[in-house]
Amino acid sequence: MKNPLNKRFPREIKSELGKYIILFIFITAMISVVSGFLVASHSMQKAFDESFEKYNIEDGNFELTAKADDVLIEKIEEEGLTVYENFYLEETTTIDTTLRIFINRTDINRVCLMSGEFPADANEIAIDRIHAIKNNLEIGDTISVSGKELKICGLVAFTDYSALFQSPTDTMFDTMKFGVGVVTQEGFENIGDTHIHYCYSWEYDVAPADDIEAKKMSEDLLEELYKLAPLEGFIPAYNNQAIHFTGDDMGRDSVIFSVFLYLLIAIIAFIFAITTSNTIAKEATVIGTLRASGYSKGELIRHYLAMPMLVTFTAAIMGNILGYTVIEDYAADMYYNSYCLTTYELLFNADAFVKTTVIPLIIMFLINFLILVNKFKLSPLRFIRRDIGKKKKKKAFKLNTKIKIMKRFRLRIIFQNMPNYITIIIGIFLANIIMVFGTAFPAILTNYGDDIIDNMICKYQYILKAPLETENEDAETYTAYSLKTLEIRNFVETVSIYGIEDDSQYINISFKENDIYVSSAYSDKYDVAVGDTITLKEEFSDKEYDFKVTGIYDYPTGIAIFMPQDEMGEYFDFEEGYFNGYFSNEELTDLEERTVATVITKDNLTKTTRQLMDSMGSMMDLFFAVGVMIFMLVIYLLSKIIIEKNSQSISMIKILGYTQKEINKLYVITTAIVVIASLILTIPLVDSIMAVLVEFMFFIYSGWLTYQTDVKSLVLIAITGIIAYGIIAFLQMKQVKKIPLEDALKNVE
Repeated sequence: MKNPLNKRFPREIKSELGKYIILFIFITAMISVVSGFLVASHSMQKAFDESFEKYNIEDGNFELTAKADDVLIEKIEEEGLTVYENFYLEETTTIDTTLRIFINRTDINRVCLMSGEFPADANEIAIDRIHAIKNNLEIGDTISVSGKELKICGLVAFTDYSALFQSPTDTMFDTMKFGVGVVTQEGFENIGDTHIHYCYSWEYDVAPADDIEAKKMSEDLLEELYKLAPLEGFIPAYNNQAIHFTGDDMGRDSVIFSVFLYLLIAIIAFIFAITTSNTIAKEATVIGTLRASGYSKGELIRHYLAMPMLVTFTAAIMGNILGYTVIEDYAADMYYNSYCLTTYELLFNADAFVKTTVIPLIIMFLINFLILVNKFKLSPLRFIRRDIGKKKKKKAFKLNTKIKIMKRFRLRIIFQNMPNYITIIIGIFLANIIMVFGTAFPAILTNYGDDIIDNMICKYQYILKAPLETENEDAETYTAYSLKTLEIRNFVETVSIYGIEDDSQYINISFKENDIYVSSAYSDKYDVAVGDTITLKEEFSDKEYDFKVTGIYDYPTGIAIFMPQDEMGEYFDFEEGYFNGYFSNEELTDLEERTVATVITKDNLTKTTRQLMDSMGSMMDLFFAVGVMIFMLVIYLLSKIIIEKNSQSISMIKILGYTQKEINKLYVITTAIVVIASLILTIPLVDSIMAVLVEFMFFIYSGWLTYQTDVKSLVLIAITGIIAYGIIAFLQMKQVKKIPLEDALKNVE
């Protein structure tokens, strides 16, 4: 025999159609977004992992100061590996970008052709797809590279540059100012060898089992290379951000989206639980009668669980369908907008199904089940008497009669609906976190970019391959060196060491003997104070150095140490008078390009903010929109419950002659006061929490982003919240107006 209670579902859906539609749409939207991103990242991650074998990605590369002869290559290959020439030219273009140009590779680090063709003539070039998009370049366009006109014949994806890091020490990849391309052997020779880099890639004869073994093998290889030839650079694949950053980032995104979904589902589950509790309170007499008639607790619990589970299940199925169709393309485009990924095939993701369907259903079930079990502990008699409170009702505590009657009435409303208002406050708090993240992140990047420009040491910072004199009087020599931090939270970072001239016009430090200054960014990130001793190590050896900090220099955008140039020479055993860099506010045109290793300008320093804004800007808009949706959803549903719960009282005061305007002041304005107060008062708390979250999130990135409160962002959130509640208040007023006078005569105890 079918359960007669099931006949109530159509009536319940009809009476609460608006609520269920809103919850269904919201859950569907959340699950579709998360499902789409998980499916896209899984499919692309699979293609990314397979690319290592499919395109024969290197196990590492090293750079020599000159081309190696056959004898040297044979000695290196005795270490159990195969060495491949992977020379490249680093050239500037007329569109103010840098292109790293290779001869088309056929043996190692093979390139994936995305569209067009590989170069066949000396005047053709195939460039990275994402770099072309960012600079509005298309197949058929012509670019000028060091005076040579090259026609773009194809768009490609470099498997060893899935993230466009120009240097292993860069804090962020740069798709706009840096790109890679391939040309023919003849085209490579035609460009010239002024900016040639003698880079060699290697592949082990027996692949390492894991990163631990790869690290040991690379350390052994490095030790041998030091004996055989002077090195310009050395980086094993496991430590190469250009190769692995993309895969790591996609994995992090999956975790963030999953946690985000679970948090939102928990909020929705609590809303369902509260609405169900309100329904139970209204139907207490009926429930008591059913219990007395023989219905078990389990039957009634299953009945009240049915709608939350049905809505969630239906929304999960619809969300997954949208995720695999509409949202997957959007998510893939976001990844393709940031990374140089090869083609991929859409795959079914069982893990995504579990995360977006099974786990949300479990969360929804557990929260509602536990609350319902607690509710149905009461006896049938107490339900019939409508005595469903946990404790026996006590007389309401007295309020000071000096308080005006309307204010006392509002206070009574707040006290009687305290659980709902507490939930509103929690919902607003969580919505604020999401909205602050969506608005504050771009502000953080903007402030960081401004700080970089305001705190630049100079306009042009040259790093030389060897000491070289310049006739420019504006130039000032310095000595540059780099060390690595010890591992903290599985993270190792490059620290720049600057040896500064006495009375420097660029670094405002009056050095004394044995002075060691750290940048303010170093001090903030690693909690370093004056008097502390810090330990750093060489990148390619186990040699360590201890530095006792004697001062902190206001340099908020770089992890650096400053010391006198002479003492630095003694510290690192440099020759007397050695330097390898210039600070200058003017371009040094008399330096031979061949002798300049790097020129650091504003473009180099601002690539982090530029790239993060380009990669994550649209996602931040999504976060803000979701925050607003949560805000409106929580307030609308809970304020609706408050009015429904007080419908009898509202009906009574209508009979007593209160006008619609006065009733709105009592019930709608009371909720408005709680909402606006919660909105404004939780923002400072959220702001403090965001400061901690930003520090935690960006610790694993090189450099340091200081969280700075953007008042405009916080004001925008407050105004948006008030406007959103204004819409909800309008709906509340209509709901209050519809409450009939006869409700005052119902359920009289």
